[in-house]
Amino acid sequence: MDRETYQRGLEVRSAVLGEAYVNKALADADDFSKPLQDLVTEYCWGAVWGREELPRKTRSMLNLAMIPILNRPNELRTHIKAALTNGVTRDEIREIFLQVAIYAGVPTAVDSFRLAREVFAELDER
Repeated sequence: MDRETYQRGLEVRSAVLGEAYVNKALADADDFSKPLQDLVTEYCWGAVWGREELPRKTRSMLNLAMIPILNRPNELRTHIKAALTNGVTRDEIREIFLQVAIYAGVPTAVDSFRLAREVFAELDER
């Protein structure tokens, strides 16, 4: 493991997803799941999200377009919140999911809209 890339990944991951989320993910890791947490932190968040060639807002928008297609609602929920943290507006999220409807199917977009509304409601309650 490259410690510098891992550390950069930890910083980016915490900034995008929130320190509480990351601390819980790392604390909940056991001998079985810790290697995955290390991989995600180093490669996903350090080696890719840590690059400067795309702004975080753009990376979030890309994730919002790809994750629904993969049918990963838990990850989508996390990345809707992250996108808002990275400056993606609710209107932009709507437009991304409309684009998903055309290229990945209406049912995929319907689920994405439903999940986004749940996330927005949770955030509005706070």
